[in-house]
Amino acid sequence: MNRIDRLTAILIQLQTKRVVKAREIADRYDISLRTVYRDIRALEEAGVPIGSEAGIGYYLPKGFFLPPIMFTDEEANALLLGAKLIEQMSDESVTKEFTSALDKIKSVLRTSGKDNLELLESNIKVSQNFRRKNSGGFLAKIQKAITERKILRIMYYSHYSEETNERYVEPIGLYFYSNVWHLIAYCRLRKDYRDFRVERIINLTQFEERFTIIDHKSLEDYIQSVTLEYDLHHIKVMFSNETAKLVHEQKYYYGFVDEEKEKQSTTMSFMSAGLEFFARWLLMFGNTVTVVSPNELKDICKKLVAELYSHYK
Repeated sequence: MNRIDRLTAILIQLQTKRVVKAREIADRYDISLRTVYRDIRALEEAGVPIGSEAGIGYYLPKGFFLPPIMFTDEEANALLLGAKLIEQMSDESVTKEFTSALDKIKSVLRTSGKDNLELLESNIKVSQNFRRKNSGGFLAKIQKAITERKILRIMYYSHYSEETNERYVEPIGLYFYSNVWHLIAYCRLRKDYRDFRVERIINLTQFEERFTIIDHKSLEDYIQSVTLEYDLHHIKVMFSNETAKLVHEQKYYYGFVDEEKEKQSTTMSFMSAGLEFFARWLLMFGNTVTVVSPNELKDICKKLVAELYSHYK
């Protein structure tokens, strides 16, 4: 990247956050801190009003903004790909806003860029196997409540009790796993953190009352604490090399850690909380997989095979 392009990129970066640290700029463009200081000085000499806080970072005064900028074809293509994923992995509330933003981006592209984007749009598809489940159109409201630290009242359907309950929650974050969005929040009724599947929220209301974020865990801390609660088992299984190719993507859903490939086989290590769940997955590969350890997993596989034999006998 030449210096002019880097100066423009730094100016754009300064608009993405309230304060940007010099180290963030250096790491992003793989330059030294001394070069960062020179670039900031060059922007100031060009008339950009950059403020600084000693030991904190750089910022742009409130109200300062760049005029509409031109996107490269590669940047526009990347945003289009993001739109395709958002269409499948979010709900209509987020999709609507992203589509509006993408239209604004398209409006500043060159004519050739618009034509290329239109061509690319018709040639990118996301498998329907990953189609989003209904999130009630609440994702945008939840995002807003998270950023504004607002209390939410939700009517939540519990699959376990088959009842709908009213909850007042303090939203901490959104977490996407198992192909579903989850609202992680502090529940005032339970006086503890809870994981709410967004698709099971029947109704949602945001209140003006704010909560204090310093009173809560971060989303990352919550995820780590939940992970530590599970008693994980260290599993080793040996696949034939042909089968190992078939499980290439699946293995990441079952706690894959690492693997060691040999001439005829591949031994993989996993960390999993559910041995029976793991055993049922292994059985689909028949005699092309062998459990190395633990013995408890071997016993579960034997039990399941015996049940199958008895069933079909």
